[in-house]
Parts: sequence; C-alpha cells; structure tokens
Amino acid sequence: MNKKQLSERDICTKYITPALEKAGWDVATQIREEFPLTKGRIIVRGKLHKRAEHKRADYVLFYKPNIPIAIIEAKDNCHTVGDGMQQALGYAEMLQVPFVFSSNGDGFLFHNSIATDGTIERELSLHEFPSAETLWQWWAEHRGLGEQQNALVTQDYFSDGSGKTPRYYQLLAINKTIEAIAQGQNRILLVMATGTGKTFTAFQIIWRLWKARARKRILYLADRNILIDQTVTNDFKPFGSAMTKIQKRQADKSYEIYLSLYQAISGCEEDRNIYRQFSPDFFDLIIIDECHRGSAAEDSAWREILEYFSSATQIGLTATPKETKDVSNIDYFGDPIYTYSLRQGIADGFLAPYKVVRIDLDKDLAGWRPEKGMLDKYGNEIEDRIYNQKDFDKTLILEQRTKVVAKKITEFLTKTNPYDKTIVFCDNIDHAERMRQALVNENVDLAKENCKYVMRITGDNEEGKAELDNFIFPESRYPVIATTSKLMSTGVDAQTCKLIVLDQRIRSMTEFKQIIGRGTRINEDYDKFYFTIMDFKKATELFADPNFDGDPVQIYEPRGDESPVPPDVFDEEGNEDCDPFPGSEDESTREDSTGPEPQDEDKKVRRYVVANVEVKVVAERVQYFDASGKMITESLKDYTRNTLTKEFSSLNDFLRRWSSTEKKQAIIDELSEQGVFFEALAEEIGKQSGREFDPFDLICHVAWDMPPLTRKERAEQVRKRNYFTRYGDNARRVLEALLEKYADEGVTQIEERQILTVSPFTRFGTPLEIIEAFGGLSNYQQAINDLEDALYRA
Repeated sequence: MNKKQLSERDICTKYITPALEKAGWDVATQIREEFPLTKGRIIVRGKLHKRAEHKRADYVLFYKPNIPIAIIEAKDNCHTVGDGMQQALGYAEMLQVPFVFSSNGDGFLFHNSIATDGTIERELSLHEFPSAETLWQWWAEHRGLGEQQNALVTQDYFSDGSGKTPRYYQLLAINKTIEAIAQGQNRILLVMATGTGKTFTAFQIIWRLWKARARKRILYLADRNILIDQTVTNDFKPFGSAMTKIQKRQADKSYEIYLSLYQAISGCEEDRNIYRQFSPDFFDLIIIDECHRGSAAEDSAWREILEYFSSATQIGLTATPKETKDVSNIDYFGDPIYTYSLRQGIADGFLAPYKVVRIDLDKDLAGWRPEKGMLDKYGNEIEDRIYNQKDFDKTLILEQRTKVVAKKITEFLTKTNPYDKTIVFCDNIDHAERMRQALVNENVDLAKENCKYVMRITGDNEEGKAELDNFIFPESRYPVIATTSKLMSTGVDAQTCKLIVLDQRIRSMTEFKQIIGRGTRINEDYDKFYFTIMDFKKATELFADPNFDGDPVQIYEPRGDESPVPPDVFDEEGNEDCDPFPGSEDESTREDSTGPEPQDEDKKVRRYVVANVEVKVVAERVQYFDASGKMITESLKDYTRNTLTKEFSSLNDFLRRWSSTEKKQAIIDELSEQGVFFEALAEEIGKQSGREFDPFDLICHVAWDMPPLTRKERAEQVRKRNYFTRYGDNARRVLEALLEKYADEGVTQIEERQILTVSPFTRFGTPLEIIEAFGGLSNYQQAINDLEDALYRA
C-alpha cells in the first residue's frame, strides 16, 4: 500500500486513531473526530444569505466528557508531519487547550504550550503518543489543582443521552467557572451575548457542583417571571423534584434548588423580605441572571439579598455588564472570568447578523416650535419653545409622527413578509398604545383577519402579557407585531423575530445591547438567518461607541417616500411590588403608564398632544459591511469588480485559472467566500436584459466589461461546431444530454458524476456503463473537460 495515495481520512483511520487507541485513549468517550467548532458566519447580501465555511477540528481529545485537552490536525501523506500545526494552533486557541498535534501518518509534531524544559515543539513517533492521564497530570500540575480540586473540576456534565454537547464557548465558560470555584473564588462574572445559551451554561455549572456535593443548596435569581418559568420547564428540568420556584411569599426549606424572582423574596417593607426566613448560610451558591439590571447598584434590593447571603458563591450572568460612575458589575463580581461577545457570536455563525434601516424625520432633525398661543388637541396652550427628539412622545406628542412611523413599518413588512414577528420599542406605555392603534389602522385587513395581529405587550396590560408566550413561540402566528416599552427589552427569547423597531430614545449601551439581543437568535426551520433594525430615533448611533461589540451588515437611510426596505445593491454611502429597574441611570427609561393628559398638582400640562402638524421622512444613505466587518461603500457591481481585480491581474489571468481548474465550482466557492454573490449579480444583470447568465459570463462582464452570453447561447455555439462528431453514438448522446443540463442548470451540474444517476442519463445505462462508453473514467473526465473548454472558448 502506497501511503502517498491515501486520503486524509484514510490517514486518520489507518494510522492516527490506532496510535491513540494504543496510547490508551477511549474511542467512545475521549476521541471526537471532525469536531465542529463554529457554524460559519452568515453573510447577507440584499435578500440573499449564505454561510461561510465552518471550522472543525480533525480530532479533539477529551480527558473527561466535555473537558477538552488536546487538538490533532491531520494531513495526507503528501504533506510533512508539521504542515497542520498552524491550523491546529488556531483551533487550540479557540478551545484554550495546551496540547496540540499535527500528523501526516508518519508520526506527530507535538506542541506543548506549558512545557517546562524549554522545548515547546518536538516530533514523536506513532507509538510515542502520550496517554490521557499523562496529559491531564501535566495540565493539572500547571494549574495547581490538588486532589480535591481535581475531583471537582473533572465532575461529569449532565447528559440526556441525545448526544447534545455544549458549544466550544459554553465549554470554556463552564470549565473556567468550575475551576475558579475549585480554587476558592467566590464572586464570578460571566459575560455571554444574548442568544448564546447563558441559562444552559448556568444549568451545567450548577449540575456539576450539585452532583459533586460541592454546593448543596442553590438559589437562581431573576427579575422577570418569564425568565424563571422558561428556566424551570426547559434547561433546569433535569433537577426534577429537588427544584422549586419560590412564590406566594412562601419559604419551604425542604428543597435544594430554588428559583425565584428577586421581587418575590424582597419588598419595600421589612416584613415582605422573606429571604430573611432563610439563615444567611442556607445557600452556598447563588446565580444572578441578567445581573446588570439590579445587582450592580449598591443601594438596590438585589444587593441587599446578595450581601445577606454573602458567604455563598455568587455568579453573575449578563450579556451587558453595567459600568457607570455609580453602578458597576465588575466592582462587585470582579472582572469577567469569560466573555463571549456579540461580535464573536456573529463571526462564528451562532448569532444572526443584522441590517439597519435608519429613518430620520424632519421634526426630529430640525425640531418644532408652536405658533404663539397655539393650543393642543385638548385646548391646552403649548409652551413656546423648540421641541426636539428628546421631547417627542414624552412632553409632546405629534400624532402625525406616530402615523408616519406606523406607515413605514407597514411598508417594510408588506414588501418583505407581513407575518414576520416584529417588536416596536416605544418610549413609554402610552406611546406603545398609540403605536398599536396606528399600526392597526395601517393594517386594517390583517387586523380584521385576526384582532391579535398587533398587540401591546407592556407590564400594565394583562391581555397583552398573556400573549407574550404566543409571540415567542415560532409555531404561533399571532401576535405578529408587539408594541412595548421595557417589558420585552430583556429575557424574551423571540427566536423568529425578524424586525426590531426603535422608536425609543436610548442612551444606555446596556439597554441598547439588550434590545438588539431580541433579534440575534437564529432559527433555520423558520428561515430566520438575519434580522433588521428600523431606527427612528438615532439609537443606532451607539454602533459608533467603542464599547459596542457587533457591527451591522448594512445601514440604510431612505429618503422621503422611498421604500424602507434596503435595496439589493450597495449604494453609497415580572410586574411586581417594587421598581423592577433599580439603579437605572436614566429615569426616562422606566415604564411610564401615564395617559395623554397627565397633570401635576398645579394642573399644568406635562404632555401636549398635537394632531395636525405634518411630519416627513428625510435623509438617505446605504452602507454594507463585508464578511470581515469592513464597510462597503460601492454598488454591487463595483464591489464585485474590485474583488475580482484583486484576485486576478487581468482577463487572461482569470481565463487561465478558469481553464486550468478541473472543477469550476472551486473558483465560484472561493469568490463567494470573499463576498461575491453570484445569485444577486445574476438577478441584477438578468433583470436588465431578461436573460440568464453563467458565473463565468458574470465575472467577465462585471470585471472586464465583456459582452455576456447566456448558457443557452453558449450551448448552441458548441452544437453549431459539430463538436460531438468525434465520439461514438452512446458517448455523443451522453454529451448532448450534458450540454442540455448545462443550458438549464449551469456548469457545476455537469462536473458531478452523480448526474449520471438521474434522468435522462438513466436511459443510457448505469453510471459504470456510461463511463465505459468513453473508454474508462479518465477518458470520461477528459471529455467533460473538453466540453467545458468548448463552452467557454468564446
């Protein structure tokens, strides 16, 4: 057997895996081949999307299930033993493991990042591969883990038998937390972007500590009923009868796992602080979900609870740690032990990217001043001053403004999908109700079809809150549009939300990130791969803040009566007793249930309502971001041309590469990875001419201004040359059928031998018989190459 002729997979099967087994590694529990690390970033172009290539390691070795310890990158034997090392080091950095191996089947190149003898890399023969116990001992000694700590760190995860494993970043968050606790750290902060599985991560941390009896009584705190209820029925379900939810202000001390709203165990009055019915050392572990919301403030009710149970290990979970002059998560918990950002989640393909549609209104930009002595809708004289964006929907209501916003939202949904789940964030509850009414009036037919098409879901409205689960569940069509102010800004797992509307003045980066997080979940079953943010109040200017960690794929600012849907081309340019938001840095961010005519003790109007002041849309700009996050300020054609001319120095250079590449799909895939969307180009250029073009012609036309030919025109030219006369009857019929396939479906179809298994080729015989008609496989492949040469000769 010639090892040079073996594939990479053969090298793994015949040499690497046997070497691991001889070293004592368990194939069933310790060796994972082709281990997926990322899913591949979703790249968006207009209405089209595709995934970039995902990352996977040839081997990840685990000391215990879900405790990775080493990476192996395999290559075929035409490579040297160390050719895979740099690739493997990249994977090892992601998983933060110290031991890295590269192999071509002859032996291993071993990279030991914690080596103490001064030699980081050395070659090993196949029989010298170290055992799992050896690697773990080196690593445990390096990290200073004693016997007791080692037992806790290696405690098994929960497994439901389905084979589901944590993602790589969840592994890191869980393992780093357990190790920190094993080494005596009692205040821990985990920062994980919305939609990356904080609750599942928390469950696995609790499970390991609970099963090891390192922590016996655990309290899980949140500030929204929906957060607790989702946790009980989903991620925490395996705790079964050991778990209870604290409610009705009853403290039953017979359980081990407690879940509670902080409002349910604390209160504005001392006798309502039922957490004091538990002794200060009753709980030895407390998890604080969404800890940015209250525990960051020194004078908050959250902090009182945490300080009462100060002897417990406390873990804060958040997507957005709050850091201001007066409020700090880090001041209490310390620096995050692990951070997985929105930017990284989008880059890895676990979170949905997003477009931004910015719509500026004339009164927002220029402000509005009433005429002298002007009365509002209710006969109140309007104070004479300039009102601007910070006043609208708070001290001044321009009813026409609300109608314009509702109209633009409706236009967008009409041109995309009227049933796409949408959240409209308003400044207060009154604003949310007025927006609901305006949206109902803009969508009369849909509202008649089902009165729940638009619902106000706010903390004061029981009917709306009762529909929150239906809004969240992908299977429920209604409600479609939810207007809200604060209730849905955090903890709402809306997997299919495709449009987030910001008609709320937002100046808090924490709140902004939380709201953006309502759309970042991906749901492939319901075609949710990206979402759109429609911004009416310049909230997305926070993208420019250096603390923001995820860039939009597109920013679009329509002008006047232009469609709010971005074009496909790139142009220039729980409601409880106490305040649920303690420690807010801006009083204006609280839910405001006042009506349209609130009055103070002196009967002075605090909010004016103006009915007939015209409001118009202004401003225009479109921006896209490429796969690496860099802004594109070109048309689709210009961007494609620049990309192609960087890849190929001339038309002849491209033609040489195209003709010498056995499979044209390889070039198409390579250019697609760089952001060239052939589908979008074909749609744009095809619309102009009403014709269908091959990727080859699209490239030549866009980059070098060559007149394009359709696939049918290229096929007809080959027929006119009597190209097939050199072949026998059977081979000629096959080639003629392949030419038809090319004309209908393109070059990539005829390059795959599987095409011989479908009609009309099945009429010509089996794939083997068809290939034999050409005199064997090499002759058949040469015939395909010659056919492609004939097709592209023009």
